[in-house]
Amino acid sequence: MTNLPVRLARWSAGHPWRGIAAWFLFVAVCLGAGLAVGGNAATTEDYRIGEAGRAEAMAAEGGLAREPLEHVLIAARSGPLDRDAARAAAHDASVRMRGLPEVERVSAPVWSRDGTAVRIDVTMHGAEREAQDHVDALLAQTAEVRKAHPDLRIEETGGPSVSQGVGELRNDDLARTEMIALPITLITLLVVFGSIAVAVVPVVLALTSIAAAIGLSMLASHAFPDAGVGASVILLIGMAVGVDYTLFYLKREREERARSAGRLDARALVELAAATSGRSVVISGLAVAVSSATLYLADDVIFASIATAAIVVTLVAVVSSLTVLPAVLVKLGAWADRRAARKGRTRRPPKLGAGRITNAILRPVSRRPGATLLVSVAAMLAMAAPLLSLNLTDMGRDSHPREIPAMRVFDRLNAAFPELKAMHEVVVRADAGRTGEVRAALAEIAERAEGDPLFAGPARVRTSPDARISLLRIQVPHHASTDEARRSLERVRSELVPAAVGSLGADVAVSGDVARYADYPEHQKGKLPWIIGALLLVTFAMTVQAFRSVVLGAIGLVLNLLSAGAALGLLVLVFQGTWAEGLLDFTSTGSIGSRVPLFLFVILFGLSMDYQVFVISRIREAALRGVPTRQAVLDGVGGSASVVTSAAVVMVTVFASFVSLHIIEMKQMGFALAVAVLLDAAIIRVMILPSMMLLLGDRSWWPSRRIGRAQTDQTDQTDRMDPTDGPDRVEPAAGTVG
Repeated sequence: MTNLPVRLARWSAGHPWRGIAAWFLFVAVCLGAGLAVGGNAATTEDYRIGEAGRAEAMAAEGGLAREPLEHVLIAARSGPLDRDAARAAAHDASVRMRGLPEVERVSAPVWSRDGTAVRIDVTMHGAEREAQDHVDALLAQTAEVRKAHPDLRIEETGGPSVSQGVGELRNDDLARTEMIALPITLITLLVVFGSIAVAVVPVVLALTSIAAAIGLSMLASHAFPDAGVGASVILLIGMAVGVDYTLFYLKREREERARSAGRLDARALVELAAATSGRSVVISGLAVAVSSATLYLADDVIFASIATAAIVVTLVAVVSSLTVLPAVLVKLGAWADRRAARKGRTRRPPKLGAGRITNAILRPVSRRPGATLLVSVAAMLAMAAPLLSLNLTDMGRDSHPREIPAMRVFDRLNAAFPELKAMHEVVVRADAGRTGEVRAALAEIAERAEGDPLFAGPARVRTSPDARISLLRIQVPHHASTDEARRSLERVRSELVPAAVGSLGADVAVSGDVARYADYPEHQKGKLPWIIGALLLVTFAMTVQAFRSVVLGAIGLVLNLLSAGAALGLLVLVFQGTWAEGLLDFTSTGSIGSRVPLFLFVILFGLSMDYQVFVISRIREAALRGVPTRQAVLDGVGGSASVVTSAAVVMVTVFASFVSLHIIEMKQMGFALAVAVLLDAAIIRVMILPSMMLLLGDRSWWPSRRIGRAQTDQTDQTDRMDPTDGPDRVEPAAGTVG
């Protein structure tokens, strides 16, 4: 693996047009294969978790699974409702809906208690999650009814139409993030490289990597079903790492060009970049992929989908930087040399070393590393402090943005019919001969729930055709996210069900809107220790393997924990309160999405490895040349500061563009990722890391002895070793020395 980047770069640089053509062929094949085979979307069964999931599985076994339900809501546009006109409109809607092949049945009109609205419940064929693909026909008929009765407000909402609206809004938001991120990325790269041609390269490679990853993820979805978040993750991670990896490579090639002062041609320079930054890209990419893989331990279809998308796009980005990028650099280098020769001047080499701002930051670090470390860590811990008040909730339908038309109708429906806000489902499985006992027990639960303000409406018992499964639905006049709804679930599970069903010895479980909302965070809490443990272990092991240092492995864990903790703390500070609602355009739920912290923790650990590997690699290169550890730290941090800063600007831009999204969980993810990368680049890698290594000195490399040997015999080691350690030594191809 250590020589692989060099071998790939050598072939690509020696056959540039073949390398470029092979890459675009690879992208076309991946995307074409994905489109030809198609994706495999997650089904309702894939989302079942905890007791709620067990209840849903039992209900499905008896043919009692929750059905996709749409509501046609009829009310007056202003003033009192004309009941005769409303009845006529309801009849019209019922007739139209019954004629649709997508509809299984239509209920009789249901009037609100105050008589201001009437609704028609329309049950669709098929599974709950698949109905959104077929709801357009129902919406079209509702629109026709609205045209026929212009004096009434006739609208439609329900699970399928809300899900469709969320998907459409997400797609529109993602298109807008591209419009924001791409221009800023191009401008940043143009400032860094001063060349339009070179600035376009990282963006093109990132976009083609994303295209290839989308195709591969469609193939992978047949093993790990796509929960609908794959494309978002591929875009989010793909733009960030795709540009970063290319940026690392490009900057190193330019630095080697400056050092060689024209003595090496483009092929030799590319090989040198491959032996140094290419190796760092491989390590970083593997770190992101392996870190992301720990999400599979969550035993959750959404996290599995996120992990698959992150792994695929990261590995594709690594492949692009190691294969097609060397070919592109050779062609760009030759083109630039010819252009300079025509104008009768040599190419201006880039500046080496740290800039003025970096030197100003490193000055106190070098003089007082202990004080710098203390102040920096204290600042990071202060930012992490709000994490102690973290409140996790599952972001259900209640939290969807009201920019979705179906959500505005959803609010009006719940105002007129509060009993529709949520529902409990008590499912009992017993022998068919005990159906009477089971139904009597469920009737007892319904009777005890009647009159309790935590519940509403008449409860209904259904029994499967084989009489083995019975289901009781209890309506709840409170949204699933409220404390009242949680108390009602607790009462059902801890009081009503044990009192009525406990003596039967039957298999019983409670599901429903509130149970789904409550069980998911609990499921995550049980998986969290395993995921974090695995994440810490693999991150530590990869750092030790890369740098042969247990101390650096421990430092990496501490720094990653600080970065993730501070980002999550600021996330809690901003999104659990209301003070930033107007600034970031959101409505606070007083909580953080239950999936957000785990996603961020895992992804941030992987992305932090990018900067960690790049910076420590620079420090280690200097130390292996015999430079004392103290000077190697300052040189390595100073020499890598510009590329780390440039990469951070790109990453922050991409992630921050997600803050403009309407979906609250995506907004929270984008904010935390942007903050974490900013803190990582501005504080962790420039202040805390060098301070720690300056205080530790040569002990930073323990137990490796190579650094010590290099420093005791500087001249001999400089003659015999390549900067990236012995196995990575690069021999320029024949004829490449100018």
